[in-house]
Amino acid sequence: MLTVAAITPLPSRMLRFDLTSPELGDFVSLGHDDHVKLIFPAGADGKPVMRDFTPRRFDRARGSLTIDFALHEAGPATQWAASARLGDTLEIGGPRGSSVVPDDFDWYALIGDETALPAIGRRVEELRPGVAVASFVITADGAAQQLATAAAWTPHWIARDPSSDDAAQLLAALAAFSLPEGEGFVWIAAEAAVARALRREIVEQRGHPKAWTKAAGYWKRGEPDAHETIED
Repeated sequence: MLTVAAITPLPSRMLRFDLTSPELGDFVSLGHDDHVKLIFPAGADGKPVMRDFTPRRFDRARGSLTIDFALHEAGPATQWAASARLGDTLEIGGPRGSSVVPDDFDWYALIGDETALPAIGRRVEELRPGVAVASFVITADGAAQQLATAAAWTPHWIARDPSSDDAAQLLAALAAFSLPEGEGFVWIAAEAAVARALRREIVEQRGHPKAWTKAAGYWKRGEPDAHETIED
């Protein structure tokens, strides 16, 4: 059981929760896009509701796990986050490990929407000093998040245009971005159809190696609690 120790508002309708528990002593999360299951109060059917979240940061000395919530129009996670107060509790499962992308590439490109921001932020902060990393993030307002990093980070913040879809807007932003020389890794996470379109651009149109590209649908329109690994 985790206890809410701090709540911090972030740009783009996000909230950061610092959650503490003595049970976190053996918590391990090696990949920047690992997931934990947060278990919310039971829904109308009486069953607990579980959702995947990225461990944004973990402080072993303090027994503190940081989770960022993107606030949507509805849903059990948003409802809980919007009403949560210090001292409230939440159950956790996991983490579920992901493949760890080595920090030995010449450059990195990170692309996604609000749901990808925790993983993107963690990756940018954890990369080695001086390595080139470009991020492309689309949010409702395009507001920048400040990240403490020693990497050579070039952020691109995109304000969502409701008259267009995320895929078109991210592809337009990427049009001015040439993949750098050397060996690079491209990481993508967004709504499943958007992530698929972005992967197609990077792999099929630009010829970037599949082995150096990872794409995931962090959510799927019309389907609650959907997560999809996108390959071919």
